[in-house]
Amino acid sequence: MAQQEEHRQTDRSLTMSRAMVEAIAHEMREDDAVFYMGEDVADYGGIFDSTEGLLDEFGHDRIMDVPISETAYIGAAVGAAQEGMRPIAELMFVDFFGVGMDQIYNQMAKNTYMSGGAVSVPMVLTAAVGGTYNDAAQHSQTLYGTFAHLPGMKVVVPSTAYDAKGLLHTAIRDDDPVVYLFHKRLMGIGWLPAPDGPKTGVPEEAYTIPFGHADIKREGADVTVVTLGLHVHRALAAADSLADDGIDVEVIDLRTLVPLDTETIRDSVAKTGRLVVVDEDYRSYGLTGEIIAGVAEAELAALDAVERVALPDVPIPYARPMEDEVVPDTDDITAAIRRVRSDE
Repeated sequence: MAQQEEHRQTDRSLTMSRAMVEAIAHEMREDDAVFYMGEDVADYGGIFDSTEGLLDEFGHDRIMDVPISETAYIGAAVGAAQEGMRPIAELMFVDFFGVGMDQIYNQMAKNTYMSGGAVSVPMVLTAAVGGTYNDAAQHSQTLYGTFAHLPGMKVVVPSTAYDAKGLLHTAIRDDDPVVYLFHKRLMGIGWLPAPDGPKTGVPEEAYTIPFGHADIKREGADVTVVTLGLHVHRALAAADSLADDGIDVEVIDLRTLVPLDTETIRDSVAKTGRLVVVDEDYRSYGLTGEIIAGVAEAELAALDAVERVALPDVPIPYARPMEDEVVPDTDDITAAIRRVRSDE
């Protein structure tokens, strides 16, 4: 069931990267079992500022740079988690998961089941996702559907600083493996400008956001848009532009794919009768099809029209005009919303 989060009264706004660092630092102070490992996360502070400043407080024993061997350090994180630690292991780019696929798919996700519950794997695998800055086919994917497809991992995708902090507190405290995917374009770093929206009010104290609770970022009566990550902000921009034409759009931010808040989606579609699913992942065998199938299975009498907006099934191009063509933007979302209204 969705929760419309009311940001607590605070004069303090943070970028998403700072909100994440604040959550990690709090959990590390509270629990000596929490540590962070990855490539360029210590002295460099993470190439997307995911660990900026943590080394100064916690030192190299708990903020650990590792060799360029995802197979080795993800495997080490799994072993540490099974022995009672709470590691956070960062993939610099989610595309690199293929190098450590056995450790993720066959160890991290399955060892609790394979051991008959004798061990748990309380670890977080973080990774940067998304394109829109011309880094070509091996550094620009989102791939959250790839992780959501295999049982055993919870999958989290924040879209704002407020959500990023609360969801990361929840992830670190979880006794099961969590894949926490942050979009590069939302982090608020100087060389990669963020859209309006990700920088939000963030309370100083720790707080958690439960998994499986989507957030209705904008209420509306005419069309439901379901999305996550960067495209929450593109959907909100589309909704704002369409309001001038009398089209009232509801925007649902999933926040987590596993568990998935199907109830909120179905309730919204029952109200609006029209559904647009927007995704930066590939179109085939992914999130868009899953969401639409879930709504169809609910046999909603009110469902009149469906559209999906997603990345075509092609490698993401390096050239900026070509990348801009394949990654869905606000205009693509606006057009899809207009199409599902065209039967009126």
